[in-house]
Amino acid sequence: MSFVKVDAKSDFSFHNLPYGVFSTPDNPRHRIGVAIGDQILDLSEMKTLFRGPVLSKHQDVFDQPTLNAFMGLGYEAWREARRTLQALLSASESTLRDDISLRTRAFVHQSSATMHLPAEIGDYTDFYSSKDHATNVGIMFRGKENALMPNWLRLPVGYHGRASSVVVSGTPIRRPSGQMRPDQTKPPVFGPSKQLDIELEMAFFVGGGNRLGEPIPIEKAHEHIFGMVLMNDWSARDIQAWEYVPLGPFLGKNFGTTISPWVVPMEALLPFAEPNAIQEPEPLPYLRHDDAYTFNINLSVSLKGQSMAEAATICKSNFKYMYWTMKQQLAHHTVNGCNARPGDLLASGTISGPDPESFGSMLELSWRGSKSIDLGGGEARTFLKDGDQVTITGYCEGAGYRVGFGPCMGTVLPALQQ
Repeated sequence: MSFVKVDAKSDFSFHNLPYGVFSTPDNPRHRIGVAIGDQILDLSEMKTLFRGPVLSKHQDVFDQPTLNAFMGLGYEAWREARRTLQALLSASESTLRDDISLRTRAFVHQSSATMHLPAEIGDYTDFYSSKDHATNVGIMFRGKENALMPNWLRLPVGYHGRASSVVVSGTPIRRPSGQMRPDQTKPPVFGPSKQLDIELEMAFFVGGGNRLGEPIPIEKAHEHIFGMVLMNDWSARDIQAWEYVPLGPFLGKNFGTTISPWVVPMEALLPFAEPNAIQEPEPLPYLRHDDAYTFNINLSVSLKGQSMAEAATICKSNFKYMYWTMKQQLAHHTVNGCNARPGDLLASGTISGPDPESFGSMLELSWRGSKSIDLGGGEARTFLKDGDQVTITGYCEGAGYRVGFGPCMGTVLPALQQ
């Protein structure tokens, strides 16, 4: 369908066309690109070809160092941009295909590019929207009869995270230090976290925000969801366990959150929509929607220790296991009049499925450290060691093509000496 050759197993098919921000050694300026196959199409070289009714007046958004301005143009601009890109990259369109000079300037090989955060993230909110995960954690800490708190089935529970420590894939994560209380009969101690964990998550970027005091109704929520990324919301379980009462996560979470660099537009994911989870009791009216907005996205987590020749897969899950949808998350987030802005990041919370292999955290996989996670070759873990490299991948599978996200990777560095 495109004149650009794309391998059938590539995450970046013609059906995908995700947005990202990149630079190259010969041009360190951060600029917006679209991934197709093993190439990046530099939109700053293509901006004059966006001639639709919206983008013809705003071609400068593709000259920006982040996606925020483009996100801020809203739903119709995103749809128009996608139609233009699909036309320009199609095998039957000569504008780009036959212009050798333009193609030389506009295409960059991904291997020669450095990826950056796709947006300036003003605010970051982490939800807790996997019923299987919330149930597992509840059983560990409160017992089976009190696994879910009374509000969990009534609203998308969430907390405000730290936007400044969201980093792009490939950025190392330093083991955090803080207060812990491993022995409940003794005072707390200070030191490096001994229960550093991963959280398999996905997140979406807000685009076309809302005014302060004016909620986003659920019927319009999809018009404010720009696209999705993979996320590893690293977690220091021992620090969090001591600090979280009564106000929730703090130092156990705010030291680092990794996202994949490519933002997959929602239009690319719509063909993979699945029926939403059956929600009982029925949510209040402001949270109800019947259109399918859960997606069949295959997810996996691999771990490679310093002495391991190959990475071991420790989790295989799927985004379709989510209980609360992204539309419900955004509608709830703004129902009180909170203003969301282009570039805000809203995360799913840990994605766990019904089977042990689909548990999206080491806390669950090791069941709070009570059993080892076998990595093969004599390697095992309960929580992360220094030097461990964690990689999250995700993709939708079409007929002979994929819509994927690329890797979301980070390596654990030792704690700084205090």
